Amino acid sequence: MFGIGIPELVIILIIILIIFGAGKLPEIGAGLGKGIKNFKKATIEEESDPEKSKEQEKIEDKKDS
Repeated sequence: MFGIGIPELVIILIIILIIFGAGKLPEIGAGLGKGIKNFKKATIEEESDPEKSKEQEKIEDKKDS
């Protein structure tokens, strides 16, 4: 995996812990998880039916007006 082994991952985790602290790690993890989930959802919607997503954008634009 890109030449990164267990010792390097442990060092990176320790550095992240020092920078953000133990209290912020769950928030950061949740944010990353939500971001990845939204990205996957967006790519799946884009691939499955691009016409439908365009129609949804038009409807959302009308609601905002």
